Amino acid sequence: MIHPSDKRLAYTGRVDWSDPERPAFVYPCTSVALRFTGGRVTLHLENQGFYWENYVGCILDGRQSAFRLPRRGALSLELNAGPAQGREHDLLLFKRQDACYILHFLGAELEPGGALLEPPERPSRRIEVYGDSVSAGEVSEAVDYAGRRDPEHNGEYSNSWYSYAWMTARRLNAELHDIAQGGIALMDGTGWFHEPDAIGMESVWDTVRYSPQAGGRRAWDFSRYTPQAVIVAIGQNDSHPEDYMSAAPDSPRAAFWRERYQAFLLRLRGVYPDARIVCCTTLLEHGAAWDDAIGKAVRALGDDRVTQYRFCRNGAATPGHLRIPEAEEMAIELAAYLESLSIAGW
Repeated sequence: MIHPSDKRLAYTGRVDWSDPERPAFVYPCTSVALRFTGGRVTLHLENQGFYWENYVGCILDGRQSAFRLPRRGALSLELNAGPAQGREHDLLLFKRQDACYILHFLGAELEPGGALLEPPERPSRRIEVYGDSVSAGEVSEAVDYAGRRDPEHNGEYSNSWYSYAWMTARRLNAELHDIAQGGIALMDGTGWFHEPDAIGMESVWDTVRYSPQAGGRRAWDFSRYTPQAVIVAIGQNDSHPEDYMSAAPDSPRAAFWRERYQAFLLRLRGVYPDARIVCCTTLLEHGAAWDDAIGKAVRALGDDRVTQYRFCRNGAATPGHLRIPEAEEMAIELAAYLESLSIAGW
């Protein structure tokens, strides 16, 4: 039995280690990777599901699969890597969705004669993304609906592997922490996440666990991961339940949002004093007044390492969530923009 704490396992993302025998994955893109020899590997998991159908992703030797999880309880996934013959295999187990479920990794087993190998060296580049459903890759696999509204779905099309966030990281050969939650806005009381008591990114950004269904907030230890580049992709769900920024961009309420956005950026600067921070939204249709507000807030901050990026089809590409081609479009632009910056450690 390979225990979750085995040093040859490579975890990426904010992992809740409060129970070392049951580390919990909350955010999308959170993963564990293992290299092994032998023909079969069995993964032991436990799910806490809250809404949607819940799926876990696996990539074994470059081939991706998705497995539906039970709403609650333990399960074992047996994966066949083919004839052993001393070959080395690479496996990535990752969280496809946001906090609609919490996945516990309970360990793994190899067939007799199989061996767990040392993991590859981690990338030197590190990125962190703060965002909503687009950053999480929600409904990304509904490729027949590219440029259109979402089809009826229950979580089966969502895949963080195809989020622009992870696509950007792969283009840059960077490690990623994806602090993304569907429906989230900046401030509590706005957006779609956990309505009618909506929870905003201000209450989530510094946690490893934040869902009220899962016991509430647990603080994240920022010493565990220090990104050189931080993407803040918030400002699309903030128009719900009222699009006051588009209706009255010079109103006191709009000014207050900009102040809170600035304060959020300052919190990030406080934990990441050397990082480049890039503020953006996405290709998903939304009012341009929110991008204008972000621009004003960034300029008023007066920090030359905090910038705004607007995509070529910013806020105008699709009325539905980004599908794989649209997420790739974002990733190409964002990776090129990040490469154009002077980022320490890159």
